[in-house]
Amino acid sequence: MARTTPHHHPLTEGEPLYRRIATELLGELRDGAIPPGERLPGERRLAEHFEVSRETVRQALEVLRRDGLLATDRRGSHATLPGRPTTSVEAPAWSGFPLGARCAGRGAVARATVAWEAPPSGHAEALGVAPARPTLVHRYWSASADGRELRAAVTSFSAVALAEVEELGRYRDRADGTGAAELRRAYDWMRRAGLTLHHRDTITRIAGAPSVRVIRRVHDQHARPLEITELVMDAQEDVLVYEFTVPAAV
Repeated sequence: MARTTPHHHPLTEGEPLYRRIATELLGELRDGAIPPGERLPGERRLAEHFEVSRETVRQALEVLRRDGLLATDRRGSHATLPGRPTTSVEAPAWSGFPLGARCAGRGAVARATVAWEAPPSGHAEALGVAPARPTLVHRYWSASADGRELRAAVTSFSAVALAEVEELGRYRDRADGTGAAELRRAYDWMRRAGLTLHHRDTITRIAGAPSVRVIRRVHDQHARPLEITELVMDAQEDVLVYEFTVPAAV
């Protein structure tokens, strides 16, 4: 919802400013300024965006709520515009967990487990937890049919992710490190819990080995860490293809 030019709010006679702000905000929502299902920025950010007081923003939001164009829960507000498609729980908006996961080809093998244990070295600091404090740790390993393309990823989740995302929290009591774990939809679960996901991936070559290390850090709209993943994968070729998908704003 970036603003490039100042807002001006010429009022018609007798029209309250908050109604004009409600109209402008509704126009931006219909233009796709915020993707479907995403939470609106807080009142302070909206006030800065429209260059009005927070009270004016609060009144504008209330207008949209009364008209059934905005819904608010404990995590914030989101648009409920008529005709907007909702994301099916059977069709996740985000794929690609864990980092490095791929569709199994013929003869390829893969396994994933979860454990309730202290995170690996370096993960605790990134998540803001004490080094010896246990958390949910996910491990993924895969190999191509010829055994050459190996991938191994370790993900540690933060206390925030476990508290906010019900589906992740359920794994705590059954995370014994041995049973198979299916967290393919982890990012979709986070988004459904009202979290906006910001990914930062760092890719480096491992000295003396034909491999690369990718470290992904994910935080939410409040800059709270959600997870960190460390992936090591073979890079036999000179070109590394990094592919990702972003859902269209419709």
